[in-house]
Formats: sequence, C-alpha cells, structure tokens
Amino acid sequence: MKQRIITALVLAPLAIAAIFFLPLKFFTLFAAGIFLLASKEWAGFVSKTPSSAVLYIFGLILGITLMLMPVEAIWGSQIPNEYIISGLVTAALWWCVAFLLVARYPNSATLWGSSKLIKSLFGLLTLVPFFWGLVVLRSVNMHHDFYFGAQLLMFVFLLVWAADTGAYFTGKSFGKHKLAPNVSPGKTIEGLIGGLLSSMIVTYFASNFFAIPADKLTLFFAASLITTLVSALGDLTESIFKREAGLKDSSNLLPGHGGILDRIDSLTAAVPVFALIYIYWLI
Repeated sequence: MKQRIITALVLAPLAIAAIFFLPLKFFTLFAAGIFLLASKEWAGFVSKTPSSAVLYIFGLILGITLMLMPVEAIWGSQIPNEYIISGLVTAALWWCVAFLLVARYPNSATLWGSSKLIKSLFGLLTLVPFFWGLVVLRSVNMHHDFYFGAQLLMFVFLLVWAADTGAYFTGKSFGKHKLAPNVSPGKTIEGLIGGLLSSMIVTYFASNFFAIPADKLTLFFAASLITTLVSALGDLTESIFKREAGLKDSSNLLPGHGGILDRIDSLTAAVPVFALIYIYWLI
C-alpha cells in the first residue's frame, strides 16, 4: 500500500500537468509514449515469450495513422476528420465484440486464445483508438479555449476513478452477487452499481461546471452512464487477456500498481467511446 500511494503521488500530478499544460504536439508525444509502453506490455498477452515485434508493429501502425491524420488537421468546422470518426466507430464496435468475449469467457477463448494474430489485432483495436481518443478530446475547442479539452478529458478520468473507487468500497461492504465470476471473481453487481452512482455524482457536478444546457442534460448523463459501463468492460477485458497469459499484472513497471495497462484498462474503453458520443451528440 505504501508503494501504491507513493507511486500515485508521483504519477498523478505528472499526468494532470501533461493534460493541462502541454501544447497539443507535446501532448500527442506524451500519449504516444503511453501507447508504446502499453504496446510492450500487450506483447506479454500475445505470447508467453514476448517479442519486440509486437511493439514495432504497433508503433508502425500508430505512425501510419499519424501520417494519414496529422494532429493539426483533426478538426474541421465542427467535427473531426473522417479518419478520426471511422476509428472511433471501429472502437465502439470492438467494445461490443469485447463484451461478447467477456460474457462467454472461458468458452470464447477457444476462438482466440491460441492465435497470436488475433490477440495482436485485439491490442491494436484497444490501444490505437485510445490514443486518438486522448488526442481528440484534448484538442476540442483548443484554438478558443486552451484548457477546455483538458477539462473534458479530466472529466472522463474522474468518471473512471470515481467508478473504480465507488465499486471497490460498495463491493467490499455490500457485495454478494458476482458480476463476472469466470473473469474477475472479486467484482460484484453491487460494486458495479456503487460505481455507477459515484460516477453520476461526478456527472452532476460536471454538468454545472460545463454549464450543460437543459436540452442536452439528459444526453450528458446518458453519455456518462455509457462511458462508466464501458470502462468496467475495459477492466474485465484486460482481465481475460491476463488470465489467458497466466499473468497477475501486465508488468511490474509501476511499483504497487502493476503495469501501464493495469492503470489504463478502464480508460482504453472509456476515452474513445466518450469521444465518439461527444462528437455526435454533445458538441
């Protein structure tokens, strides 16, 4: 616990500072760094003897997307470039598939558990949209208000953190019914409900902070609810990959916390899904 607290006290301010104060190009490099560290860990899901080829391939594909869609050209008049929208829609479809994989686990693993290619594809579908979701949300309205996108991205982080904290304490106090016993025996339905309630409290304060107009208030709460639910799915999805790989943590990079993937598993789902909802319904 001491290690967890020390690591959190060091990393949290650095992450918040990067979100709020880095210019977009440098924030993109920051996001790319997270992407590459997570890609290196994903190699451990692909094979019990991880190969650096996964990191190189993932990095190459991210580079290709950056060539197709330079960060300076993300936004048109009101909505992002078609490449961005296509990528976020693909992410939403992937998380629908991931739900089926989690719901049917361990039977679903017979379809992908022994395939390095499929597990690599799952990694790309998880991490590339996450990277672009970070950059898209950070760049919202940046020319008019440098901090607005940072506030929006921070809201998604707070949603996920509130949901995780609420789920932990509610599950510990009242949890009786297992949420996904074959995937993560410690998680309960009561914990999930507690997490959703916690995230709705954050949403209430955020709706006042962002001055959400009355005609979009219901959409804002619905977007937050969907984002919170899918963040739980992100956590469970990483769990099935770790189980198949025989891993407790994705790595030991962060003392007391495991690896990068263990810290961002919920965000890999929440960030691109919220970005897609924001583009279509909340702008």
